[in-house]
Amino acid sequence: VQLVESGGGSVQAGGSLRLSCAASGSTSRRYCMGWFRQAPGKERERVAAIYTSDGTTYYADSVKGRFTISQDNAKNTVYLQMNSLKPEDTAMYYCASTARTWASYTCQQTYRYNTWGQGTQVTVS
Repeated sequence: VQLVESGGGSVQAGGSLRLSCAASGSTSRRYCMGWFRQAPGKERERVAAIYTSDGTTYYADSVKGRFTISQDNAKNTVYLQMNSLKPEDTAMYYCASTARTWASYTCQQTYRYNTWGQGTQVTVS
């Protein structure tokens, strides 16, 4: 599986951005896709995740109500719609995926994410 992110950029506080993650090479529909972020000097944080089999989603408390993860199965693409952006959302955002898994709750287990994209920068000022 290869993951390619796009859609990052600079935006003013209160604005919106949509990140995209295109996956290639995967034939399974039972795996997790997640968005992570890491700001300089901070630990990596799982922002949102989706179980591709049934669309179950998970969010970090810091983004609940503002960010939405979704998928387009036909395009093998996962999106992260980010609204009401805050300066503290500034970070490098990474898309990641797990191997095949049989339960949605596993999407909350960061260690399962074994394929990562190159990252896209989001800057909120």
